[in-house]
Amino acid sequence: MHLYLALTLQVLWTGVCQAAMQHYPATWGHYDVCKSQVYSDEGLTWDYMACQPEAADMTKYLKVMLDPPNITCGNPPETYCALENPYMCNNECDASTEELAHPPELMFDIEGRNPTTFWQSTSWKRYPKALLVNITLSWNKTIELTDDIVLTFESGRPEQMVLEKSLDYGRTWQPYQFYATDCLDAFTMEPKTVQDLTQHTLLDIICTEDYSRGYVWKYDKTVRFEIKDRFALFAGPRLHNMASLYGQLDTTKNLRDFFTITDLRIRLLRPATGATMVDENNLSRYFYAISDIKVQGRCKCNLHANSCVFDKEKLSCECEHNTTGPDCGRCKRNYQGRAWSAGSYLPIPKGTANICIPNNIGPVIRPNVSSLGVANRKEAPQVALSTAPSVHVANRKRARVCDNELMRCQNGGVCISNVRCNCPSAYTGLLCEKPRCESGLGGCRGADSGQPPLRPPSSFGPLLLLLGSALL
Repeated sequence: MHLYLALTLQVLWTGVCQAAMQHYPATWGHYDVCKSQVYSDEGLTWDYMACQPEAADMTKYLKVMLDPPNITCGNPPETYCALENPYMCNNECDASTEELAHPPELMFDIEGRNPTTFWQSTSWKRYPKALLVNITLSWNKTIELTDDIVLTFESGRPEQMVLEKSLDYGRTWQPYQFYATDCLDAFTMEPKTVQDLTQHTLLDIICTEDYSRGYVWKYDKTVRFEIKDRFALFAGPRLHNMASLYGQLDTTKNLRDFFTITDLRIRLLRPATGATMVDENNLSRYFYAISDIKVQGRCKCNLHANSCVFDKEKLSCECEHNTTGPDCGRCKRNYQGRAWSAGSYLPIPKGTANICIPNNIGPVIRPNVSSLGVANRKEAPQVALSTAPSVHVANRKRARVCDNELMRCQNGGVCISNVRCNCPSAYTGLLCEKPRCESGLGGCRGADSGQPPLRPPSSFGPLLLLLGSALL
C-alpha cells in the first residue's frame, strides 16, 4: 500500500514539475484538437475547441499545367549550351529517352538526386519574340499558406517573372509579387523588399530585384515569396507572439484571404541572359529550368477540422463541430439551429469552436406569409412546410439547453433552468460561445475589448487535488 502511494505521489509530482517547466508560447498556434471530454457538475461532457490540420508539403496534392502545352523541351530533341560558356554545348533534351527527358513532374520529385532532376523549357529560338511560359499549380481546394514559397532554378534565375494567386479555382488572378533585374524598366514599379513592408502595408504588391540577378551569381538559384517575414510583422522576428498574428487573422478578412489560395501561377517572362545583350548567334543558351518548387500550407477548414484527406485525387476536410462541406463551410442537415460561423482563434489558446446546433434549439422564427408578395405566394406553403419541425412544437418535447453534450454552456456559462445560459461578462450567445468584443469597435484586439487576460494554462489545481486525495 505504501509503495502504491509513493508511486502515485511520484507520478503526480512529475506532472506538476512538467507543467511548471512548460514554456507558454509553445502552446500557442497548435489548435490540433477539436474536442475533448471533460467532467463538469453535470457529468462527462464535451469541450469544443477551434482546430485546424497540421501544415504539410502541399506539392504532393497538386495538378500542374503548362501554357503553351508544347513548351517543354525534347520534342524534337535539342542540344543546349551553358549560359556562362557558349562553347559548352553538351546538354541534350530528348522526350523519347527517359534519361534525357525533362517533364514538368520533375519539379516536384525528391530532391538530392545526382544528377539533379528538373523541368526544362525549349530554348529561345524565336528571339526577339518573348519566351513566355505559364506554370499553373491547382489544388481544387482552398489552401492556407504557412511558409515561404520557394522556386529553385537549375538554369539562371529569370530576369522577369510574376507570381500570381487565385482564390476562385483559376477563374480570376491577382499578382502576389513581381520579380525583375530592373523593376522600373520591366513593370514601372519602384524596387522594394519585404523588409520595406509594415503592418499597414503588408498587403501591398511589390516588385523585388533580390532574386533576379544574372548567372554571375550561379549558386543563387532560389526565388522566394516570403510568407514568414510577413507573419513576423505581427508575431515578431522569431514568430514568438503568434497570439497577435492569430488575433489579426481572426478580425481582418483581407489579411486572411491574402494567405489563402486555390491556385498559384508562375509567369516566366524573360530568361536569364547573363549580359546586357542577347547573343543572337547562340540562342540555345537561353531557357528556363526548374528543379524544385516548395509550397507549405494546410487545408482551409474554417477551424472546424484537424485533419484533411486526399481521396480520389481530391483534398477535403474531415469536419467536426457538426459542420460539412470541402471546407467545413456549412452546418450539417438537422444542425442548422443557428447560422453557420467559422471557428475563432480567440481566446488563446483554445479558441472558440462555434459549433452547429440542432434545429429544434433556439428561437422559433415564423414566416410572414403576407409579406412575401403576390409573386411569391406560390412559394409560401413550401416555406411553412420547411419550417414545420420548428413551428409545430406543441405536440412534442423540445430539446433544451444543457439536455445533451452538444448544448452545454461554454466559456464558464451557467445553465439556468434548462432554458438559457448565464454568460460571463466577456461572452454572449445562446451557449456563451461568442466573445462579446466581436461586436465592438475594433473587434477583439483593443485593450477595452473585455477579453480576459492571457494566462498560461494551469494544471496545478487538478493535480494538487489529486495529490491531496492520495495523501488522505
